[in-house]
Amino acid sequence: MASKSRVRRSKRQSKPMPPKPRAAKTRATKTRTVKAAAKPGRKRAAPKASPKAGPGLIETALAAFAHEVRTPLTGILAISNLLATSDLDERERRWVDTIKAGAEHLASLATLFVDAARSEGPGLEIRKDFFDLRTLARHAGDSLAGRAAAKGLRASVDISAKLPAFAVGDPVRLRAALENLIDNAVKFTEQGSIELHVAPVRAANGAAKGKANGRIGIAFAISDSGIGLTLSEVKRLFRPFSQANVSIAARFGGAGLGLSSVKQLARAMGGDIVVAQRKGGGTVFTLNVVLALAAGPAGASSSEGAAVPLSQGLRLLSVEDNPFGRVVLNTILTELGHHAEFIGQGEGAPDRLGQGTFDAVLMDMVLPGIGGVEAIKRIRALPPPHGRIVIVGISGRAEDEAAARAAGADAFLVKPVSPRALATALLEAARRAAAAT
Repeated sequence: MASKSRVRRSKRQSKPMPPKPRAAKTRATKTRTVKAAAKPGRKRAAPKASPKAGPGLIETALAAFAHEVRTPLTGILAISNLLATSDLDERERRWVDTIKAGAEHLASLATLFVDAARSEGPGLEIRKDFFDLRTLARHAGDSLAGRAAAKGLRASVDISAKLPAFAVGDPVRLRAALENLIDNAVKFTEQGSIELHVAPVRAANGAAKGKANGRIGIAFAISDSGIGLTLSEVKRLFRPFSQANVSIAARFGGAGLGLSSVKQLARAMGGDIVVAQRKGGGTVFTLNVVLALAAGPAGASSSEGAAVPLSQGLRLLSVEDNPFGRVVLNTILTELGHHAEFIGQGEGAPDRLGQGTFDAVLMDMVLPGIGGVEAIKRIRALPPPHGRIVIVGISGRAEDEAAARAAGADAFLVKPVSPRALATALLEAARRAAAAT
């Protein structure tokens, strides 16, 4: 019996003594202790996205997306603009207008999505480009008329005769904001009419209607006879990724992103956006911005055509790796009377310049191998006259401009590039080249 008791006791004693799990626990505890000790300094912690550490992954991805999307959009818009000047019947012209409206809307979405990715950062970097304000307003009106007609709605466009011809500001983002407001007006209106009114207004600094210190307030009012909004729905409209109510989101779709980005843009441009109920039913959105006044270039007029034509065409070296982009640029340049030679990599640009006679370089900023910035630096390192050639940087990402100019670019264009913008940049290039000789 005694031996049996000892056996039972030894079994009971051996039961709770599994040494390995305890050792594992101890190691885990030590690991937690080491991690906890490293916490206060945060130097050993896994790296996290931080505004100070540069653009986050989402912003970088969206910027790349914007560049890639804007390359074909440049082509769609350019070719549709050229088609619009052709001899078309009424049905074909409606088709062209529909293509243009769709491409413009996609371009605006690319802009708004990239801006939304930066909404928690230091804010928008508003460009200060010279642009034709009246033409921008007319294009917005054409877009409205085309979309309204496709849905069987009446459209009315009123552009004040007091609207300045030219201004300095951010035409790409301003057009994106207007396209978003037009898209919403058409989407939420089943029958009736949509109106666009563009006019100078009292600027934020309290100046009289019109000009003060070279700046002017401009109001773009878009009114519709659509579903209307209640006061509580209006308050929700400008929050990111939200819509007026659940039923609207289910019925009409959309991410609810646009209006928050439009408000962000308006404030960055010295204005704001307000919404009110339209008399008789519907909604009125008024986008106010403040722009710098500008005199037009010599001989230029506020027209749909390109800038003043050159007496003779330019010979251009275009560094563009995208086959679609090449076709589009070649089409635009041929219509403008220029001749372009294309290469696909920035490394080859300095050597090609030394082998031929060119008047200017069109440099895409996103290239395989070395990028546009490095290619520009290498060109500028060449001895005269090749090192002094006019260089126009082109990119789907507006943030590439600072680096391009720092490297030595004389001008910069954001995709989608219009024939007029390209013609104006090349006209300036020709003037500089003539002045240098």
